[in-house]
Amino acid sequence: MRYQAVLFDMDGVLIESEWLMRATAIQALADYGIRAQDEDFMEFTGCGEDRFIGGVAEKHGAVYDKAMKELAYDYYGKRVMTEVEIPAGVGEMLQALHARGLKLAVCSAADLRKVKYNLAAVGAPESLFTALVTGSDVERKKPFPDIYLEGARRVGVEPGACLVVEDALSGIAAGHAAGMDVAAVPTSFSRETLIKEAHPEYLLDRIADLRDLAQLQ
Repeated sequence: MRYQAVLFDMDGVLIESEWLMRATAIQALADYGIRAQDEDFMEFTGCGEDRFIGGVAEKHGAVYDKAMKELAYDYYGKRVMTEVEIPAGVGEMLQALHARGLKLAVCSAADLRKVKYNLAAVGAPESLFTALVTGSDVERKKPFPDIYLEGARRVGVEPGACLVVEDALSGIAAGHAAGMDVAAVPTSFSRETLIKEAHPEYLLDRIADLRDLAQLQ
């Protein structure tokens, strides 16, 4: 077995929720008089909600307030259980990797509050994961390697023996900067964009295919 641990990004990987985060961010920003659009968020995808929401607020000439993020999370928590599509086979994939003895961790730039909302929606018990690392646990966000290095530290595995699973260009860059291989799923960016701009070691058609990756057997 080439890898001893798998470090998962959350949004766009374990749950197809990027659209809902954009929708609830737009909803929250509107309460502050900011008329944001979907396309405003693309350059901030994968960078954590402070930058995701704050960057868009600044684009529209507003000063970012963390209360904007908390309001977006309020809206998100009310909608995620019923409106978000869960990728086919994601729960079975997590159970299979855990059963093989791999250490699993979530390494999400989002806050723990949102990570817990998402795990509940996925139906993945927290006991499957050795660690939940969030944006509040590191000073520098993706594309810096900090969150994945912290994930490796918490699961007790050397970075070179960790596989990162990502959907965003900034997250793939963070995994590579941490000295880790990356498996990418084309949810937030096209296959062509991922190959041309991020060069992941593996490109999956869907997240469930991770259980069949030979290096994880």
